[in-house]
Amino acid sequence: MKCPFCNAADTKVIDSRPADDNSSIRRRRQCETCGKRFTTYEKLETMPLMVIKKDDSREPYDRSKIEAGIIHSCHKRPVSTQQIKAMIDEIENQIFNMEEKEVPTSVIGELVMKKLQMLDEVAYVRFASVYREFKDVNTFIEEIGKLLKK
Repeated sequence: MKCPFCNAADTKVIDSRPADDNSSIRRRRQCETCGKRFTTYEKLETMPLMVIKKDDSREPYDRSKIEAGIIHSCHKRPVSTQQIKAMIDEIENQIFNMEEKEVPTSVIGELVMKKLQMLDEVAYVRFASVYREFKDVNTFIEEIGKLLKK
C-alpha cells in the first residue's frame, strides 16, 4: 500500500479490526519512510450478479428496481416499509444463494410474486398485471380466479 503523503511503497499495518458494518476490515498503517499514519479499508471483492433481461441483454442486479416495483404495487395497501424491506431481503437471499451468477428476470419476478401473494393479494395482482403484461380484463379475472380457488 502506497503512503498517501509521500508515495513510498513501504508501509506497515499497526492495527486491524472489523469496520462498523462488519463487512470490511479497518487497518491503521504507518509509512516506513515519513512515519505518518493513515487508515485503509479492505473489502471482499465479489463478482456482481447479472440479470438476464427478456431481450437477452444483461445488466448488473439493482435492488432499487425490485424495491420500486414492490412499493408501487403496495401503494395504499396495509403493508409497512419494514415488511417490504424484509421481503426484499428474503428474495435477495434466495437469488444470491443460487449457483448461477446470471439470473433471468423471470426467476426474480416469480420470487417477487410468490412473496407478494403471501403478503397482500391486491399488491400481488397489481405486480402480476405489470410483470405478466396483462392485455385485458379477462386476464385479470383469470388471475383473481386462481387466487379465489386457493
